[in-house]
Amino acid sequence: MPAWCWSAYKNECIYQGEEGTQNFFLDGDVILGGLFPLHYSPVSAMWTFQSKPAPTDYKYFSARALRWIRAMTFTVMEINQRQDLLPNISLGYHIRDSCDDIPVSVKGSLLLVNGQPEAEQGAGCIDVQKKPSPVIVGDAASGVSMAVLRTLGSFNVPLVSYFASCSCLSNKKEFPTFMRTMPSDEFQIKALVKLVTYFQWTWVGVIGVESDYARFAIQQFLLEAARCNVCPAYVHFYPVTLSGETLRELMNIILASKATVVLNFSGESELHTILKECKQRNITHLQWIASEAWATSKALWNDFSDLLKGTLGFAIRKGEIPNLGSYLRGLNMSNVQTSNFLTEFWEETFNCHVNGSLNNHMHKQEAKYWGPCSSTESLDNLYSPYSDVTQLRVTYNVYKAVYLIAHALHNIITCVPGQGPFQNGTCGSLSPLLPWQLLRYMKQTNFTTLGEDVRFDENGDPIASYDLMNWQVEKDGTLQLVRVGFYDASLKEDRNLIINVSEIFWHRENKAPVSVCSKNCLPGSRKARRKGEPICCFDCIPCADGEISNQTDSIDCLKCSDEMWPNQARDQCIPKALEYLSFEEPLGIVLGAVSIFGACLTLGVLYLFYIYKNTPIIRANNMELSFLLLFFLCACFLIGLTFIGKPTNWLCQMRYTAFGISFALCIACILAKTLVVLMAFRATIPGSNVMKWFGPVQQMLSVLLCSCVQAFICIIWLTSKPPSAAYNTEFTSATVIVECKVGSEIGFWCVLGYIGLLASMCFLIAFFARKLPDNFNEAKFITFSMVIFFAVWITFIPVYVSTHGKYMVAVHIFAILASAFSLFLCIFAPKCYVVLLRPEKNSKKHLMKK
Repeated sequence: MPAWCWSAYKNECIYQGEEGTQNFFLDGDVILGGLFPLHYSPVSAMWTFQSKPAPTDYKYFSARALRWIRAMTFTVMEINQRQDLLPNISLGYHIRDSCDDIPVSVKGSLLLVNGQPEAEQGAGCIDVQKKPSPVIVGDAASGVSMAVLRTLGSFNVPLVSYFASCSCLSNKKEFPTFMRTMPSDEFQIKALVKLVTYFQWTWVGVIGVESDYARFAIQQFLLEAARCNVCPAYVHFYPVTLSGETLRELMNIILASKATVVLNFSGESELHTILKECKQRNITHLQWIASEAWATSKALWNDFSDLLKGTLGFAIRKGEIPNLGSYLRGLNMSNVQTSNFLTEFWEETFNCHVNGSLNNHMHKQEAKYWGPCSSTESLDNLYSPYSDVTQLRVTYNVYKAVYLIAHALHNIITCVPGQGPFQNGTCGSLSPLLPWQLLRYMKQTNFTTLGEDVRFDENGDPIASYDLMNWQVEKDGTLQLVRVGFYDASLKEDRNLIINVSEIFWHRENKAPVSVCSKNCLPGSRKARRKGEPICCFDCIPCADGEISNQTDSIDCLKCSDEMWPNQARDQCIPKALEYLSFEEPLGIVLGAVSIFGACLTLGVLYLFYIYKNTPIIRANNMELSFLLLFFLCACFLIGLTFIGKPTNWLCQMRYTAFGISFALCIACILAKTLVVLMAFRATIPGSNVMKWFGPVQQMLSVLLCSCVQAFICIIWLTSKPPSAAYNTEFTSATVIVECKVGSEIGFWCVLGYIGLLASMCFLIAFFARKLPDNFNEAKFITFSMVIFFAVWITFIPVYVSTHGKYMVAVHIFAILASAFSLFLCIFAPKCYVVLLRPEKNSKKHLMKK
């Protein structure tokens, strides 16, 4: 049995072994150093310095870290067996426990690079001098790696980390000898921000352990999140060792916020304490987002499966290392006893004692009831994080780190003089092997392993690639880490994150949680920030009249064009409704029907007068002018129809011209009839010859002359500034009024004024002749009709000016119909009454009666 002994630290074994023995030191031509956090969570102790301080004790043993260690020994063994890589050169290793503690890591790194044994006087063992390690694989934590780098910086010893992800380590001015197979947090942060943005989680709680890793990661997350309008509901750092007071402070912060999504930057040991407190307080509503440090940590599942189901997190790329599983499970009692680390793992896995063990199991009080190991224990039928090879992520990084060093060494021995990377093309040397030369070759090394091309950028960082992992529950209650997406930094910005939402299992009710300070402002509203609060806290204000927003969470509303108007939801502009008096609406139908009724009634009276044209009452009241007046009144009634329908330029010109001329003709006929009455009585005076100068021909000419004046006014109007159709948005915002603009206001009022002048003359003459003593005298009826005519049009003017749109047109039609009916009824209704109902009065005798 090979000789071995324990050093001053109970967790360290210094062994001079042979190749292939199950130990953490193996001699070789080149010794690779290794730092792994096999123990973690130190037990706090107060040192009085009245005696030599005792070694620090640690609460937990990491079977996962033991797998990383064994992966390194496996990789070295695999490389040594290859003939195409490092022929005739053997690799060795010297691996130490960093305890995830800076003092232990710094001390261990110094022991690795100087090759000196750590022996204590009186320990009863002899330590053998070891070769210095020109390169160290480690450490896992970013903060520990930074401390080691600052210590070894003056010696130019390369440090290749397999798990340190802090972006600060990419600073080559501060850490020039650092390389890693773990992607920088810079890419992880971008992936995390894209993740929360994808699910519209704008109100996120951010917590992290007080370490360089968490500080730099959270700082970068906040900067990146601000660009994507994601706000931190709170940012809180907690110490590595959580006391009751610090735990209460953290829980109070979480409970006081309405953020349901919490992003945590820490390792599994710190999170374990937080989850334990959450379980005691029954805080089960949180959707956890894992940093890569614990995104695949199955050790948390057994105690907190009810809290962690549905957890999302980015994990580094997984690899499958052939034969590693059988190598890890190949432990048995005989080789376990060669290392205190393996002994401790064996005892805690099978709850038994190995003879001669120095493991005090202080974190397991029940250990005193354990019996001795039977040598029949086997890892084949037992689950352990140590032997679990289904999620080889950090383990794969360890594998790549060792291969990186091996390929760099291979490049040294195969270097052709004159083509080397140093001055004058010189090559590096293996005897002696200078760490700074090895670092130069490592930075230029690209290789392929397990089908993956491993490349590094100018900072010594690998190209980032992450798997989006979802914590799901198997039927038997065990954890299943399901890959539901990926992030690849080598792809374009808009396509480097792919998520398969249908495969995600969510924490509560299996649906994505909502974590926002304010709910999204739907289209039709805009965001208005709350004073003094983060940008994610806002109120939703409906868009003003004439404005829309067609996107969720719009900052501003967009104004519609003059021809457009928002729909009811105010999320799109639609063409404004055209408003005009149409034949399809009730008002248009009524006015059109009245117009047609008036025209038909006028034609009916015209037909009646034609039938009774030879009767005294028809002949006595200037039959020709009566027929002409009825015809023009029929035209006035029909003119109302031209005001209904969608206006066009042609229709607008026609309606105003026809209106002016038809009413001028009507009033001219009435004026002529009035003059005839007056002249008829003047003709009864002896010696008067008036009727000779105002016979039927002269009457027709007078009507024509009066109408020509109106026609002349209309011609000037039409040739100078004619009426035209126009789209008016001045009065109502939601509709476009299609109306007829009169063009020349002077022309419009001249037409109305001339009609008024004719009506005034007619009224004055009829007023003077109203009491002439004959039964066939029409003057009193004409006077009354003119009174109604003036009343209608005097009322029309202010109403016309004060209304707009289709109602203004309706007022115009009403004035036309009212005035036309007043003329028709006042002048022709009495005659129709006599003709139809009192025929005895339709005689010459009755008409000549004084």
